[in-house]
Amino acid sequence: MADAELFIGLMSGTSLDGVDGVLAEFSGGRMAVRAYATASFPDALRAELLALNTPGDNELHRAALAGNGLARIYAGVVGHLLADSATPAAHVIAVGAHGQTVRHRPSEFDGVGYTLQINNPSLLAELAGIDVVADFRSRDLAAGGQGAPLVPAFHRSLFALPGQSVAVLNIGGISNLSLLPAADAAQDPAVLGFDCGPGNALMDHWCQLHTGQPFDRGGQWAATGQVLPELLARLKADPYFAKVPPKSTGRDLFNPGWLAASLGAGANAAPADVQATLTEFTASVCAADLLRYGKDSKLLIVCGGGALNDHLLARLRAHLPGVQVDASTKHGLPPQQVEAAAFAWLARRMVRREAGNLASVTGASGARVLGALYPA
Repeated sequence: MADAELFIGLMSGTSLDGVDGVLAEFSGGRMAVRAYATASFPDALRAELLALNTPGDNELHRAALAGNGLARIYAGVVGHLLADSATPAAHVIAVGAHGQTVRHRPSEFDGVGYTLQINNPSLLAELAGIDVVADFRSRDLAAGGQGAPLVPAFHRSLFALPGQSVAVLNIGGISNLSLLPAADAAQDPAVLGFDCGPGNALMDHWCQLHTGQPFDRGGQWAATGQVLPELLARLKADPYFAKVPPKSTGRDLFNPGWLAASLGAGANAAPADVQATLTEFTASVCAADLLRYGKDSKLLIVCGGGALNDHLLARLRAHLPGVQVDASTKHGLPPQQVEAAAFAWLARRMVRREAGNLASVTGASGARVLGALYPA
């Protein structure tokens, strides 16, 4: 169609498993994914991005080089999307490139705090030959918000249904929940959204440590273990879970050091039992948040890598009787494409100078245009 607009969205999330990219077409108020591509991180880059989540030597130098490496991977994904869809670069309006979050400390220290996404959008614009929109979070922080989560506005545009409230749970390294009022509500109640806590990050770390595999495929290993009630109680005792939204978190808090401290005397427990407990931990805190803040939602749509963990979905269903728990594929978009599509959507919002945040979600003082433009 003549009014169709093409944008690319790229996402490398807290799971640190690589980059997902989509070529999205916007037309007539609808979005359709024309192409999807993914790329794994080289081991050295993944290790460096993970290391940069915690203080270390020569961080500025290392972060700059990691940003260059990430931009090259991003450019490769863009190239695959264009080639697979036979789309000339000149036909794409912009690439939304979120970058790799390595620190997220909103409102701390001086009242504003900071959020840091490693990236080199200038290099990406140079390599791809397409305008790049990046740095989506910092404007929301400047307006007094958390800068996260940013996906609830997109979730509303994609998943809201007439006549019923819908909840959307994204399970990446961190899990976040969007609570969407009915699309045809007589009044427009606020969308709510916040980070529940860990998603895959701790499970992936434990699996890598004890099996050498980057993640527990389908949750098969966790399913062989027994939940350790005392460990589960210690994990859930962290003060983060008692905070009320707006709230957001990341590897700054939920990291291997935090897990080691929580294990305490349970450090000698059977590894499969710890994995089962970590899976139960993620499922139970997400379910508790839905029951606390979105009890009217009878449909939970799950996206992100966690939607591919059958055991995790089974545990969510066990905690949420009476709630239909679906992977997002049933609702129009495969789980690993949702966040990348969100950043195509956010890039379009920035190009059109439309707000990308929801103050009801982030706590910002109002709607803001998010992102900075790097022309090709």
